[in-house]
Amino acid sequence: MHSQQKFAKSFSIEFFPPKTQLGTENLRNTRITLAELKPAYISVTFGAGGSTQEGTIETVTEIQTSGIPAAPHLSCIASSTEQLREILMLYKANGIRRIVALRGDLPSGTQSLGELRYANELVEFIRQETGDYFKIEVAAYPEVHPQANSASADLSNFKRKVDAGADSAITQYFYNPDAFFRFVDDCEKRQIDIPIIPGIMPITNHKQLARFSDACGAEIPRWIRKRLEDFGDDLESIKSFGVDVIIKLCDTLLSQGAAGIHFYSMNKVQPTQEIWQALKLNERYISKDL
Repeated sequence: MHSQQKFAKSFSIEFFPPKTQLGTENLRNTRITLAELKPAYISVTFGAGGSTQEGTIETVTEIQTSGIPAAPHLSCIASSTEQLREILMLYKANGIRRIVALRGDLPSGTQSLGELRYANELVEFIRQETGDYFKIEVAAYPEVHPQANSASADLSNFKRKVDAGADSAITQYFYNPDAFFRFVDDCEKRQIDIPIIPGIMPITNHKQLARFSDACGAEIPRWIRKRLEDFGDDLESIKSFGVDVIIKLCDTLLSQGAAGIHFYSMNKVQPTQEIWQALKLNERYISKDL
């Protein structure tokens, strides 16, 4: 039994803030539909350098007032501590109790990196400013962060975030369950004892997935990549195959003790809804806002 077995299961969904009015309406409809799944919380990302931070604030406020806990992503790169303090106070004022704390993407050009350089510094800052008010999620990388010098260095960086006060972690998406469980075992050896929730990216578009994966270092197993290539532009076959692959992956993860699933929805109702319902998550588990 893996050490994660002892934690209550948490099932959550991630959105990104839309940039257009049409996108806002589409996301509202998507959110209302997926809210019927009763996720423990909904997280909301933002663009590089905080480019859509305002959109994040608007989106999480709307989610929070709908009755589902919202968890905004907060990046320290390219932000001053004063800006971060203002955002934290704004979230507190709106009843937000959970934050996903990230370093963020390094800005291009001469833009300032900000006063805090690493996610562990951001976690420490949030704790200094707000005590235990927020539940803090951080990122984890079962297949190693693409900018890490080594797997060991990446694990040390993760431990710094946990030691700074993180409550739980969400992983980069992956398709190899062995990578996740090896990472969990390595964490246990380093006395890291928090829920590590697998981040899962449904497969709906081969080219988009390949582009994302090349950028973030997530491996697409060769057998999956080759099958996707065979489907060409047959999107229905890609979606059907993708749903089947993800259902089996999630079932393996949960049956071997994973502490939940975090779905990267890409602002689409399908296939998150289909996968969630096929796994009967609401029937088999009680999802909790950890």
